[in-house]
Amino acid sequence: MSAIKHFLPPDGVKSPPLSFAARVGDLLFISGIPGFDANGALPDSFEAQFGNVVTNIKRILDEAGATFRDLVKLNVLLTRASDVATMNKLYAEAFGPAPYPARTTCVVVALPNPQMLIEIEGVASLARLQ
Repeated sequence: MSAIKHFLPPDGVKSPPLSFAARVGDLLFISGIPGFDANGALPDSFEAQFGNVVTNIKRILDEAGATFRDLVKLNVLLTRASDVATMNKLYAEAFGPAPYPARTTCVVVALPNPQMLIEIEGVASLARLQ
């Protein structure tokens, strides 16, 4: 059985009791990442929150030695159906070119902080790093 390696939130970011990611074997499980900036602030615009989510996921992948191309599956949680088209455009720019990771997109009633408009969680394969 492989040991589990935990990836902690960045210094200065107030986080609930969780790891930002956990690696077991060749898989990296990324917690739901909201759109907080490096100082823990949550911008008002969907586009800014999406950009921060991508930055935060990239930081986690970098720390694990992986890239966006190693992402296998992402789950996108949105609080407004009106953001789906914008999310698809920004998502294609951030995670492209094709092939993209498998993805589920859900519009939910709320996320833990009422100002959160998006959260993305996922799984990456680190097999190529072995």
